[in-house]
Amino acid sequence: METDHLIIGGGAAGVFAALTAAEAGGKCIILEKNDYIGRKLRITGKGRCNLTNNCSMDTLISKIPRNGKFLYSAFSKCPPQYVMDYFESIGVPLKTERGNRVFPVSDRAADITEALKKALKKAGIPVIRARVKKLLAENGRCIGAVTSDGSVYRAKNVLVATGGVSYPVTGSTGDGYEFARSAGHTIIEPVPSLVPLTAEETWCAEAAGLTLKNVRLRILEKNKCRYDEQGEIMLMSYGISGPLTLSASSILKAPFDKGKYIAETDLKPALSEQQLDSRMLREIGSNPNAPLGQLLRKLLPGQLIAAVCSLCSIPPDMKVNVLTKQQRLMLTRQMKKMTLHITGTRPVDEAIITRGGVSVKEIDSKTMESRIMPGLYFAGEVIDADGFTGGFNLQIAFSTAYCAGKAMAQAADINY
Repeated sequence: METDHLIIGGGAAGVFAALTAAEAGGKCIILEKNDYIGRKLRITGKGRCNLTNNCSMDTLISKIPRNGKFLYSAFSKCPPQYVMDYFESIGVPLKTERGNRVFPVSDRAADITEALKKALKKAGIPVIRARVKKLLAENGRCIGAVTSDGSVYRAKNVLVATGGVSYPVTGSTGDGYEFARSAGHTIIEPVPSLVPLTAEETWCAEAAGLTLKNVRLRILEKNKCRYDEQGEIMLMSYGISGPLTLSASSILKAPFDKGKYIAETDLKPALSEQQLDSRMLREIGSNPNAPLGQLLRKLLPGQLIAAVCSLCSIPPDMKVNVLTKQQRLMLTRQMKKMTLHITGTRPVDEAIITRGGVSVKEIDSKTMESRIMPGLYFAGEVIDADGFTGGFNLQIAFSTAYCAGKAMAQAADINY
């Protein structure tokens, strides 16, 4: 079978690239090994689909911890506003929430995939269920692919948009890395990113499942602050998760030597230690015979009281009027700095995305075409570029896909 553009992967990047290329009149075919497109899209944002982030270019770049400069051209051509306008134009009303996160008004990720499915049908782009076995090359140029059943698809351009290795149940099993290697590309080792962190301490397990909102998380590497943001974390039996943790994980690198990374959580970021101590003194004055645990309930979630008291070696049933100044200051300092020694990350199948992939040094940043094999393009998570939580990784997918789609459409007019 022959086509102008062969798209390997029917996820966010693959579908968006196909629709972009088809706008110029080119014929596209999508090869997808799952039963339907956008399988990973359907579970992003806890099933709500955090489509992008309604932010400025400067903010967008600042949320990409690695290779943000490579993405500048793609973001310029396809910024968040373009993505938002596009999805609203195909029938998906959007809303912007806290942190400029963009979601469908319906809070249903399925509305995104259904809209894309209808857009593909309208554009006449077939989605063929098939698993690609290898790329086809001729005279140093990529000219198609062969599927596992032996079918041959020839094309003027081939886009690899197969994702990484996170969430393997969605079909992200690293196939694209092997295709890229076969074409001579360097693969930066894929590791989990936007992933929960494990810790040495056990106090998290005592409050497992508790979500801490409006707290501040700092990550120190050998006493140097590497991450400092306010938001939400979740305590787990193994350590911590939640939006702040996931974003912080994207800057951490193995090996996780003992003491290399320390996480500090400020439970009361709006108050200084002195202000928090004054608050405690007021509470003590209003009820001097109350046990410490009762006082702390006015400052902390109940699930954390035992942990805070234990870390300060102060019994929760001690009367507050016998607390020494030293003990009181220990409590305030503990609430301002709940410390965890990070021992590693959870497995890659619990990661939202994969860090690593095809080296950006071998990809043209303006077109997403391979610098090693003409006719071969890359888009989305298969590329070594990733961002924090908040819609930034889907924006990477859409922007790189847009650039690839536009470039393939222009290249299709050239006779090789």
